[in-house]
Amino acid sequence: MPVKPLPGRPNEEDLYDLAELYKVFGDSTRVRILYLLLEGEMQVGRIADALGLSPSAISHQLRVLKAADLVRARREGKASVYALADEHVRLILSCGIEHLLEK
Repeated sequence: MPVKPLPGRPNEEDLYDLAELYKVFGDSTRVRILYLLLEGEMQVGRIADALGLSPSAISHQLRVLKAADLVRARREGKASVYALADEHVRLILSCGIEHLLEK
């Protein structure tokens, strides 16, 4: 996905919101969850097993990610299935790793 040019100078509120968004990426568990969801939709239990964490710890982090509009959930029976919210999340992760690996 090509990177679009920045849309001009953002206002103070937008800059604050951007800083808040990037704070969500400041937790390695949340980043690990996002990378796992690059593979596709998953239930909490599968994410917990893959990361070696408790389902309650994963659920807590998923709430944070969902509040930041980075993941979405849908119901499948009694379970919730999580996925990346959109391609922007994939792009953010991709650009971050690309930046780290260019050194």
